[in-house]
Amino acid sequence: MRQRLSYGLLLPCGMLAGMMLCGCAVAPRFTSQESAPAVRRADGKASSPSGRAITLYEGIASYYADQYHGRKTSSGEVYDMNALTAAHREWPFGTRVRVTNLENGRDVTVRINDRGPFKEERIIDLSLAAAKQIGLIASGTVRVRIEVLEWGP
Repeated sequence: MRQRLSYGLLLPCGMLAGMMLCGCAVAPRFTSQESAPAVRRADGKASSPSGRAITLYEGIASYYADQYHGRKTSSGEVYDMNALTAAHREWPFGTRVRVTNLENGRDVTVRINDRGPFKEERIIDLSLAAAKQIGLIASGTVRVRIEVLEWGP
């Protein structure tokens, strides 16, 4: 007798296999440059304002606002779209970063207090206030450079 594969099991097994394979993939969402210079001085030497090694990332930023205003963030804080905060997938809460819009050179310093963004091609979600400060509102997304200023606890 020939056995037939149950299609009721096929979908869950396929989904499980897909999730396992996705967990092993390298995510090319951003590039990092460890110990990259923050300031290039007139004499050509690189330095950071504190003299310490810094980390730079480049990628796409977006923002989130009204829909989440007043709701709890992943850190337990209440989201305030008028505060200078941001969401990152992995960095510790309390991490302070400078986000620079690569199209116009405007920057903002924000504190990570939430998780996101949830679209693979993006590396950070800014609050409405932070997005306004760097001129991100009109386009919705923009290419940015992120400089880690201080890692959270």
